[in-house]
Amino acid sequence: MLRKNADSEVIRITGARQGLTEDVRGRQRRYVISMSVRTVSVVLAAVLWNVERHVAIVALVLGVLLPYVAVVIANAGRENVTSLPTTFVPMPMRPALEAAPAESGDAQGASGRVPPPHEPS
Repeated sequence: MLRKNADSEVIRITGARQGLTEDVRGRQRRYVISMSVRTVSVVLAAVLWNVERHVAIVALVLGVLLPYVAVVIANAGRENVTSLPTTFVPMPMRPALEAAPAESGDAQGASGRVPPPHEPS
Protein backbone atom coordinates (compact mmCIF):
# COMPACT_ATOMS: atom_id res chain seq x y z
CA MET A 1 0.00 0.00 0.00
CA LEU A 2 1.36 3.45 -0.93
CA ARG A 3 1.53 6.16 1.67
CA LYS A 4 2.24 9.82 1.12
CA ASN A 5 4.60 11.53 3.51
CA ALA A 6 4.13 15.23 4.03
CA ASP A 7 7.83 15.77 4.56
CA SER A 8 9.09 13.82 1.52
CA GLU A 9 10.60 15.85 -1.29
CA VAL A 10 9.00 15.63 -4.72
CA ILE A 11 11.47 15.42 -7.60
CA ARG A 12 10.29 16.76 -10.95
CA ILE A 13 11.92 15.59 -14.14
CA THR A 14 10.18 17.90 -16.59
CA GLY A 15 13.42 19.83 -17.07
CA ALA A 16 15.50 16.68 -17.61
CA ARG A 17 17.49 16.20 -20.77
CA GLN A 18 16.42 13.90 -23.55
CA GLY A 19 17.64 10.31 -23.22
CA LEU A 20 20.83 9.30 -25.04
CA THR A 21 19.12 6.74 -27.29
CA GLU A 22 16.47 9.25 -28.30
CA ASP A 23 19.16 11.85 -28.97
CA VAL A 24 21.17 9.47 -31.17
CA ARG A 25 18.01 8.41 -33.02
CA GLY A 26 17.14 12.04 -33.74
CA ARG A 27 20.65 12.79 -35.02
CA GLN A 28 20.56 9.73 -37.26
CA ARG A 29 17.19 10.81 -38.63
CA ARG A 30 18.51 14.30 -39.45
CA TYR A 31 21.58 12.79 -41.15
CA VAL A 32 19.49 10.40 -43.27
CA ILE A 33 17.18 13.22 -44.34
CA SER A 34 20.15 15.40 -45.32
CA MET A 35 21.76 12.58 -47.29
CA SER A 36 18.44 11.86 -49.03
CA VAL A 37 18.23 15.48 -50.13
CA ARG A 38 21.83 15.22 -51.34
CA THR A 39 21.06 12.09 -53.37
CA VAL A 40 18.04 13.73 -54.97
CA SER A 41 20.07 16.84 -55.84
CA VAL A 42 22.89 14.82 -57.45
CA VAL A 43 20.39 12.78 -59.50
CA LEU A 44 18.59 16.01 -60.45
CA ALA A 45 21.92 17.53 -61.54
CA ALA A 46 22.64 14.51 -63.75
CA VAL A 47 19.16 14.55 -65.32
CA LEU A 48 19.06 18.30 -65.92
CA TRP A 49 22.66 18.72 -67.13
CA ASN A 50 21.71 18.92 -70.83
CA VAL A 51 18.29 20.46 -70.28
CA GLU A 52 18.73 23.30 -67.80
CA ARG A 53 22.40 23.77 -67.01
CA HIS A 54 21.96 26.52 -64.36
CA VAL A 55 19.58 24.45 -62.25
CA ALA A 56 21.87 21.45 -62.65
CA ILE A 57 24.88 23.43 -61.40
CA VAL A 58 22.94 24.66 -58.36
CA ALA A 59 21.81 21.09 -57.62
CA LEU A 60 25.39 19.86 -58.03
CA VAL A 61 26.74 22.51 -55.63
CA LEU A 62 24.01 21.55 -53.17
CA GLY A 63 25.02 17.90 -53.55
CA VAL A 64 28.65 18.77 -52.83
CA LEU A 65 27.98 20.98 -49.79
CA LEU A 66 25.29 18.89 -48.11
CA PRO A 67 27.58 16.14 -46.72
CA TYR A 68 29.53 18.70 -44.72
CA VAL A 69 26.35 20.35 -43.44
CA ALA A 70 24.81 16.95 -42.62
CA VAL A 71 27.83 15.89 -40.57
CA VAL A 72 27.92 19.19 -38.69
CA ILE A 73 24.21 18.91 -37.91
CA ALA A 74 24.49 15.25 -36.90
CA ASN A 75 27.45 15.92 -34.62
CA ALA A 76 25.95 19.05 -33.09
CA GLY A 77 25.69 17.28 -29.74
CA ARG A 78 23.04 17.21 -27.12
CA GLU A 79 20.76 20.09 -26.34
CA ASN A 80 21.67 22.56 -23.64
CA VAL A 81 19.18 22.70 -20.82
CA THR A 82 19.51 25.95 -18.91
CA SER A 83 16.96 25.01 -16.27
CA LEU A 84 19.11 22.27 -14.76
CA PRO A 85 20.53 23.08 -11.34
CA THR A 86 24.06 24.30 -11.24
CA THR A 87 26.85 22.57 -9.35
CA PHE A 88 28.31 25.89 -8.24
CA VAL A 89 27.87 26.47 -4.53
CA PRO A 90 28.38 30.12 -3.51
CA MET A 91 30.48 30.92 -0.47
CA PRO A 92 28.41 31.93 2.55
CA MET A 93 28.75 35.59 3.47
CA ARG A 94 30.60 36.11 6.75
CA PRO A 95 30.31 39.32 8.71
CA ALA A 96 33.44 41.44 8.87
CA LEU A 97 35.46 41.24 12.07
CA GLU A 98 35.24 44.23 14.33
CA ALA A 99 38.18 45.54 16.35
CA ALA A 100 37.95 45.01 20.08
CA PRO A 101 38.29 48.16 22.22
CA ALA A 102 41.83 48.71 23.56
CA GLU A 103 42.44 48.34 27.27
CA SER A 104 44.73 50.74 29.15
CA GLY A 105 47.18 48.06 30.39
CA ASP A 106 47.55 46.44 27.01
CA ALA A 107 50.76 46.39 24.92
CA GLN A 108 49.01 48.42 22.25
CA GLY A 109 49.41 51.70 24.05
CA ALA A 110 47.04 54.64 24.29
CA SER A 111 46.52 55.00 20.55
CA GLY A 112 45.22 51.45 20.12
CA ARG A 113 47.88 50.58 17.53
CA VAL A 114 50.15 47.58 17.71
CA PRO A 115 53.87 48.55 17.60
CA PRO A 116 55.87 47.10 14.69
CA PRO A 117 57.89 43.98 15.49
CA HIS A 118 61.56 44.43 16.26
CA GLU A 119 64.01 43.07 13.72
CA PRO A 120 66.75 40.80 15.10
CA SER A 121 70.24 42.20 14.64
